[in-house]
Amino acid sequence: MTDPTREIRFQVMWNRLISVVEEQAMTLLRTAFSTSVREAGDLSAGVFDPQGRMLAQAVTGTPGHVNTMAEAVLHFITEIGRANMFPGDTYVTNDPWKGTGHLHDITMVSPSFLGDRLVGFFACTAHVVDVGGRGFGADGKSVYEEGIQIPIMKFAERGAVNDTLIRLLRANVREPDQVVGDFYSLAACNDVGHRRLAAMMQEIGLATLDDLGEFIFTRTRSATLDRLRALPQGTWDNILDTDGYDTPVRLAARVTIAGDAVNVDFAGSSPVSPKGINVPIIYTKAYASYALKCVIAPDIPNNWASLEAFTIASPENILNAPRPAPVSVRHVIGHLVPDLVLGALAKALPGQVLAEGAAALWNIHMSVRPAPGHSGRRAEILMFNSGGMGARPTADGLSATAFPSGVMTMPIEATEHTGPIVIWRKELRPDSGGDGEFRGGLGQIIEIEPLPGHEFDFSAMFDRVNHPARGRDGGQPGAAGSVDLDDGTKLKPKGWQHVSAGRRLILTLPGGGGFGDPARRSPEARAEDAAKGYVTKAKS
Repeated sequence: MTDPTREIRFQVMWNRLISVVEEQAMTLLRTAFSTSVREAGDLSAGVFDPQGRMLAQAVTGTPGHVNTMAEAVLHFITEIGRANMFPGDTYVTNDPWKGTGHLHDITMVSPSFLGDRLVGFFACTAHVVDVGGRGFGADGKSVYEEGIQIPIMKFAERGAVNDTLIRLLRANVREPDQVVGDFYSLAACNDVGHRRLAAMMQEIGLATLDDLGEFIFTRTRSATLDRLRALPQGTWDNILDTDGYDTPVRLAARVTIAGDAVNVDFAGSSPVSPKGINVPIIYTKAYASYALKCVIAPDIPNNWASLEAFTIASPENILNAPRPAPVSVRHVIGHLVPDLVLGALAKALPGQVLAEGAAALWNIHMSVRPAPGHSGRRAEILMFNSGGMGARPTADGLSATAFPSGVMTMPIEATEHTGPIVIWRKELRPDSGGDGEFRGGLGQIIEIEPLPGHEFDFSAMFDRVNHPARGRDGGQPGAAGSVDLDDGTKLKPKGWQHVSAGRRLILTLPGGGGFGDPARRSPEARAEDAAKGYVTKAKS
């Protein structure tokens, strides 16, 4: 018979554990040097049991970071070895295949000891502005060109930082103070988590997290299985064509719901690309699992037990690229994986799944420098931007919103502060959301110019330029994106390109697809669209 007092006690401790990891994440947000972390929340934080199973994650963070981190901790445990773990240790890697999919993401794992007993692990991940090499872009031909590789190793042992690693970092990156500062922020993030966990355990009188972990996993597993058993059983396929680098890429998924498990197989997807748009399987798994969870169990906590029900498979292809394939902008294809999987689920659950959206972030990395004959500042600037979400079965899509990544909008002021550029325009893009009973979310228009006497090269990592988001259940497609200079010159959606002094770069971001027959959109909704300028009067 269940003891209600014990149930309540464990529920309180579970909530307390979530507050611990949220404070862990907030530490990283407050101390990070990179605007991508500090302003956009491109990070993850979580606590794990001694076996490396994720107990809880911070609310702040991206699915790509959280769900890859859930697997990465197991790699750290295997490679470091329990006998080589000590209080005060912190371990680090940016291995794309054992971390989060590309070299720009730094993952740190710290063992948490209570006295001499290992009671768990804290892990965190963040995107740093530079890792050397070609810079953040899709132009590399192998991972060796994309930056410094850090195998799983010790950042600190018994509290003493690895000075040799710090010197290697400084010698290999363009922004050494910023990058090294982010490394220390990551380490501090885990340290805060450990100190809060130790205080909690001592206060409550816990010697281990075993009983609490069992409580969390048992209830999560039971709730997830209840949802799975209520689903239709069978197999459904979907295909999504996207821009690729120079030639289109086809993504294919087969979703099978059978009993207590859901499997996604990506056979039929395009082969490994010669450019850095490839995705290691660990990142593909992360976003495929996220898509499944959004539909099947969005309100159930994300931890080892809820993720255990999802299995992901793929032969070697663009969604399962082996080392040493170039993977720098793996997020572009990776962020399309949810739309791909959701398209298959829409066939299993008609009328219940949102339309396609812009999906991939429109990240831009700018290397700004003085123009010939001028003096001024140099800077590496990373800016995250989002197009429109697809319309939902009962509501319009959200505009200029990062789905599936969930990162926050970076304020213009914070971006301009990092280097000599001006952002002249950042506004919603009228008519970009696909028509339907529910309208797709709008994209946005962004106009960027180097300050007088400066120029910049930028890395384009954009999609949905030639393959706009599709509508669902009769909804119309969203508008495609475009990349231009202010003189009308068309630029490529991917690759390093140049903006000379006096020119402006104009990014026109894609909109989300509509949901349902446009004839069923209410007159009130159409009038509101016109009044707010979301749809022009001529179109309304």
